[in-house]
Amino acid sequence: MSLSLQAGGAASRALPAQSTHADALTASNQATTRPITTGTSVLGIKYRDGVMLAADTLCSYGSLAKYKNARRLLGVNSNTLIGASGEYSDLQSVSDLLKANALEDRCTADSLYDEDNNEECAGEVWSYLRAVMYQRRSKMNPLWNDVVVAGFRQETDGRTSDSPFLGVVDKIGTAYEDDVLATGFGGYIALPLMREKFRPDMEEGEARALLEDCLRILFYRDCRALNRVQIAKVTKEGGVLVSDPYELDTYWDFKGFVLNKGELGTDGGW
Repeated sequence: MSLSLQAGGAASRALPAQSTHADALTASNQATTRPITTGTSVLGIKYRDGVMLAADTLCSYGSLAKYKNARRLLGVNSNTLIGASGEYSDLQSVSDLLKANALEDRCTADSLYDEDNNEECAGEVWSYLRAVMYQRRSKMNPLWNDVVVAGFRQETDGRTSDSPFLGVVDKIGTAYEDDVLATGFGGYIALPLMREKFRPDMEEGEARALLEDCLRILFYRDCRALNRVQIAKVTKEGGVLVSDPYELDTYWDFKGFVLNKGELGTDGGW
């Protein structure tokens, strides 16, 4: 610390500079450098009548399973559904942004009747999120999420299309569509199973059973997964429906789970 010479010639230590309110605001306004409280995989699949998403309800604080009722499947409007993995607080920010846009659409609509309102379709929400994610990434302050968007496209005359929509946007703005999607660890384990079993004419029960099987396998294999899950769907007639959380039945007596793999004469692997 520097020395100063006070009146009378006495040497003393200079006082440190006083911090101002602006300095405090600047110090607190910093970019998130890594996700802290995170959710894992989100699965999505098209079926004959619409689109279905699935996710568990666990948020992990590092390796600690901290929040077991964090719902990550959210309805944006009457015909669009999103689900996200990654930082949960950023998902809340994305949800608030999309709901504010939906409210603005309703407030500025030409008609007060719900059937006449021209809401954003799933394709428009997906394109908007792609721009938001890329803009935040370009400012070196990304939203740490992979967001799956499900719903239906809109025809040029405003009618809802018959073809379902399923797309994903990651934290740097990369976006694509597919018939089956998975984020997080599900992209390595669940996605190959979903591609193998997928059919365009799948019934709702078949799609739900497939998603539940994939979530169950992720619970066995992913240390950040839970068997408490949610299922959500979007149909043209019924709109958005998100289930309450429920627990999957599990089975732990598989031979590979029971045998001791660390003994002599074994490879120690699965």
